[in-house]
Formats: sequence, structure tokens, C-alpha cells
Amino acid sequence: MSKHEFFFKIATTADEFEQIHRLNYQTFSEEIPQHAKNKEQKLVDPFHAENTYIICVKENEVIGMTAIRDNRPFSLDRKIGPVEQSLSFPVISPCEVRLLSVKKEYRNGRVFLGLAQFLIKYCLKKGYDIAFISGTVRQLKLYNQLGFQPFAQLTGTDEALFQPMFLTKKTFDESIAGRILPPAIPFLPGPVQISQKVMNALSKTPISHRSDQYKEEIAKAKDMLAKLVNSQYVHILLGSGTLANDVVAGQLSLETGRGLILSNGEFGSRLIAQANRFGLQFDVLQKDWGQAFTRDEIVSNVSNTTSWIWAVHSETSSGMLNDLGLLKEISEQHQLKLCLDCISSLGAIEIDLDGVFLATGVSGKAIRGLTGLSFVFHHHKVQPSLTLPKYLDLGTYMAKGSIPFSQSSNLLEALLAALEDVTSETFKKVIETHIFLKNQLKQFGFTIVSEQHSSPMILTIELPRSISSALIGEILYNHGYQLHYESDYLQRRNWIQIACIDEYDKADLEKMVHLLNRVITYEQTATQEAIVNGS
Repeated sequence: MSKHEFFFKIATTADEFEQIHRLNYQTFSEEIPQHAKNKEQKLVDPFHAENTYIICVKENEVIGMTAIRDNRPFSLDRKIGPVEQSLSFPVISPCEVRLLSVKKEYRNGRVFLGLAQFLIKYCLKKGYDIAFISGTVRQLKLYNQLGFQPFAQLTGTDEALFQPMFLTKKTFDESIAGRILPPAIPFLPGPVQISQKVMNALSKTPISHRSDQYKEEIAKAKDMLAKLVNSQYVHILLGSGTLANDVVAGQLSLETGRGLILSNGEFGSRLIAQANRFGLQFDVLQKDWGQAFTRDEIVSNVSNTTSWIWAVHSETSSGMLNDLGLLKEISEQHQLKLCLDCISSLGAIEIDLDGVFLATGVSGKAIRGLTGLSFVFHHHKVQPSLTLPKYLDLGTYMAKGSIPFSQSSNLLEALLAALEDVTSETFKKVIETHIFLKNQLKQFGFTIVSEQHSSPMILTIELPRSISSALIGEILYNHGYQLHYESDYLQRRNWIQIACIDEYDKADLEKMVHLLNRVITYEQTATQEAIVNGS
């Protein structure tokens, strides 16, 4: 059997539910005499309307299933009383798992294991802390291997006895199934996988941000950051990239003349919103998402009163890489102060900030440190302002050597550890991953947004409107691949994204793309059949 021959998902279509009813009958009427037989050979669960079904699909056939519900009373409550009374530990957010069933010819363990793994990921994301099940005594060994633990007394009849059991994240992790569950592979622009080296640095004993040791370490981090992007100065802020961009907006509020903000994605729009909050005077060059700015378009929007330009370097929302060289040329020719949001590009690709007035970055994306620190780069000396809020005043940071307020030595230690691993080899790997993934996706005919001007750090896929990007993302997530799909701006466009900034084996990349294609093909076929059948 091919490793891509079947996959697991949440049941959504009428045909899947019909197959569920028939599998339910085969298992719990014919094989286990729990329910009476009938001519229709279908068994509709009494809690069907409340159930969420996890199914295993081979081609278009449902070969395995289980159902989850969280409405009380559970069916098990009705048999033994409230389940909490039979346990020695508190239960906060329980669910009940029922109807665990696999067709006989596929009971080799793989399908049961896949259902259990999918179940654990689903429960964790839903916030459940424990799952209850009535396990047939015929399969107790299998249930134990999956992490289910027995409690309370047996229920049922002599012909169909059941053991109440529970499953938690802890019991699953300690089970045979849990020990062979591979870790999730993130394909997110952030947060990314954090190395053990970085986590070890984070856990060091905190030190005072006023100590000489802290001053030495922040100076080292600033030197590494400045050299990484060819900037004379950089200041480290305790906060997200939004804070860093607000600091830039604050500096621009001190400038004379109007600005020009370039926007061709979600994060360009956010720059506009931040500039408006500061009351900046500016014009906007707006392009469709994923469309490149041309020289003529930019220059035609520069007037005699324009004094600065603000743009996003790597526009994550569409996977677009705006042309830094072009922006620098135009800014130099027209004596404009160029400001850049480099939050997504810093640490992913080579950046030269020579000629850039102000630029921003963060610790928690491609640099692969912990989220919580942001950076503002510049080449000129900045004096403290008497009008800007102190926390947003770049001059205050410069006057105090980047330590005007309380800071986290733990985040700084993690940043230093992460920066040590950012090299030219890092940029090479990002590009190689991007090229490999793009070629894999194109083999299956995927539509890639911004393909001609794609940022190496991420790929954006436009899915057919007939299927939901959120549904596809959920299926991939529950298979252990974390694609970027949950942001509102992606779901509005039915896009899904694959970041390229982590460490990946090519075999994992191939598995992920093959599964993605398999899932999309299946969902398209199911949708078309539903239309034909009028359901």
C-alpha cells in the first residue's frame, strides 16, 4: 500500500456520512451484536447530529472512523454515572470518543494508529484535556497500545461487553502509538521550530538589564544584527514588529514634507493604518496583492513635497518580494528617506540596508529566536524627542544604549544563540527549499501567487473556490504539517502558504506536497460529485 494511498480528515460530505452509517452497521450490528440488524444495512448513531467524525479515506472509500462529541451527558455517563465520579483526578474539558471502527481488511494497525494520532491533534486544538471511550473487550490490547486506560466497571451484555477507558495527552505520549508519533513539522512564517540550543539559552538564570553582563550581551547582539544587514546602528525593543513599525512612524512624524507608502498586501495596508494613527501626511501607491511596483509607477507618485517612502520588503501575505534595489535607486535619485519593514525577510535572505533611513525586524521569524524582541535599524544619530511617547522614541533608545526600560535577559540570550546560526548557508538553504517546493507544487499544477516576484521565504498557493483553504489546512495540520492558513487575509482569498525558513528533509517536503495534492484532489472530486447528485 502506498504511503499516500489513504489519509485522515473530518467528514463533511453527504457521501462520507452515508458510508459512515454503513460502516457503523457493519461493525456494531453485524460484527459486534450491540444493535439489531436491518434491511437497509445502515446504523445512524443517536448522537449523529452532535458528532464530529474523524475518518480514514482510501481513494473515495471510508475505511475507518471514530466520532467525537462534547455535549453532556455522554453515553458513558448514562451507563456508569458522571464519569468524573469514577476518576481520582479532576476533569476540566472532556469529550467522548465513540464508534471506533476499521474495515476488517485494513486492521493492520496503521489505520487505528492514524485515527488515534489525528484524534490527539484534534482534541488538543479544541482544548479537550481528556477523551472517554467504551472499548470493546475484544480490542483491549489495541486500545492500550493507543494510550487508552481502563477505569470503572464493565458495561454492556455478555455478547457485547465494553470497558470504560480514558485517553489524555500524557497517556498517549507514554503509549506505543505516542512514542512513534513524529513531531509536527511547521511550515509557518512564525513561530518557527526553535532549536534546543536556543531553548537552553532561554532557560539560563535571568540577570539584571542594568548589569555589566547584560550591557555586554546586548552590545554583542546589536553588533551581530548590524553586520547582518550592513547597518551602522540598531536598537533592540521589547515587543513585536508592530512596536518597531510604530517607532518608525514616530520618527516620520518628526520629518517635514509628505510621505509615500507602497502597499501590495496585508502588511503594506498595516503600514498605512499605523501611519494614519500617527497623523502622518502621505500618499499611497496601492497595487493588487502580489503585483510588483514598477519604476514609473513609483516615480509618478513622487512630488516636490515627498520626503520619505515606506514599504514592506517581503510581503508575507502574498509571498511577494518587493525590489529593494529599485527602491534604493529611486530614493537616492529623488533624495527621499527610505523606510522598510524587513520583519519577514530578516534572517531569510541577504539584505543590504546601506542607503535605508529606517528598517525594522523581529527575533521570532526567520532568525529563529523567540518571539518578543524587535529591531529598528538606521545609519544616522537620533536625538530624544520631547513630543513622542517615551516607549516609542528611537532617540531615547539611542541615548540609553538600547536599555531605557526593563528588558528580558532570557529573550536576549535566546536571540544571541539564534544569531550565531544565521549565516550565508542559511540563506542558501532557504532558496534551495523554495526552489524545490515550487518545482514540486508545479508538477501537480498548483497556482502560485507572485510566482515571478516570489519571496524565497514563503510560497502562496491559490486554491479553487470550490474547496476551503481552511479545510485543507486543518487536514494537513492533523497529519503533522503546519501550513499557514488561519489568518483572515488568507482565508478571504482562499490561499494557503508554505514557509521555507525552517530546516527540512527533502523526504518530508515530498510527503507534504503529495499529501496536499491528494487531499485537494479528493475534496474537489467530492465537491463535484455532490453537485452532480444535487446534495
